[in-house]
Amino acid sequence: QARLEEFGGGLVQAGGSLRLFCAGSGRSFRNDVMGWFRQAPGKEHEFVAAISRASGMTKYGDPVKGRFTISRDDEKNTVYLQMNSLKPEDTAVYYCAADRLSVIITTNMGAYRDWGHGAQVTVSD
Repeated sequence: QARLEEFGGGLVQAGGSLRLFCAGSGRSFRNDVMGWFRQAPGKEHEFVAAISRASGMTKYGDPVKGRFTISRDDEKNTVYLQMNSLKPEDTAVYYCAADRLSVIITTNMGAYRDWGHGAQVTVSD
C-alpha cells in the first residue's frame, strides 16, 4: 500500500530554517507530481509547493516564494522542502502529497490522491 510520511518538523525561531522530508513507500513515486500543502489553525489547506516528475518544473505559493525550495530524490523515493527565513505565519501542519495522474503541476488539492499524516512546524516570534 502506498504511503507517505513526513519528517523534520519542529519549533524554530523567526528567521530560522527547517528542512522537511517526505519519504514514500509501497510504490515508486518517481512519476508523480509531488506537492506540499499546509494548514494553519482555523484556516483552510493552502498550497505551498510542488515539483514535477524528473524535477523538470517547480511551483510555489505566493507566501513562500523566494524562501522555500522543493526538491526530490527519486532514488530515495523522497521529497524535500527547505524552508528559510521562517515567519510566525508559516506555523502550520505541513502535508506531503502525490498526484499520480497529472502531467503538469496543479495546485488543486483534489488531484493529489496520496497524503501523509502531516508534520507540525511552529515558528516563534
